[in-house]
Amino acid sequence: MWREVMKRLLVVMFFAASTFAQALPAGLPAACGPKNVIFKVKLDETQHTVEQPEAGKARVYFIQNAGQINIGLDGVWVGANWGDSYFAMSVEPGEHHLCAYVTWGSEGLRLLHFTAEAGKVYYFSLRAVSTQYAQYLFFDPLDSDQARYQIATYPLSISTPQTPKKPKK
Repeated sequence: MWREVMKRLLVVMFFAASTFAQALPAGLPAACGPKNVIFKVKLDETQHTVEQPEAGKARVYFIQNAGQINIGLDGVWVGANWGDSYFAMSVEPGEHHLCAYVTWGSEGLRLLHFTAEAGKVYYFSLRAVSTQYAQYLFFDPLDSDQARYQIATYPLSISTPQTPKKPKK
């Protein structure tokens, strides 16, 4: 009986800790952008290509499934994905700090950094998984073979930042 009570208590504590770990801090980290930025996202079903980097730059792809996830790079929101989709951008060589922010549910936040080399292509996977107890956000480097497969299958995400409406007085 005592063991069963302890097991249940540990499970509850695990899920509670996971939920609190997902909570967004009062101010977003420097890798993100301002909290009030909202993206309108359209999907282009005709785009499925992996482009080579521009001269002297690196190319970065963000590939995801489920919901909407905003991506920040070095303190600026650079785009968002919706559902199974991807988008890409060019970056200067050097160290970069990434932020993934879930805009629905219990709002998850993940940070990641990488060092870009000119002429290289980088792929990052974003996955949001929800259970009845918590939401989990995964943000990881992705193998190029898997990335190319997903890009060939998923639509291109075209996101446009929207200015939030101010409440009427």
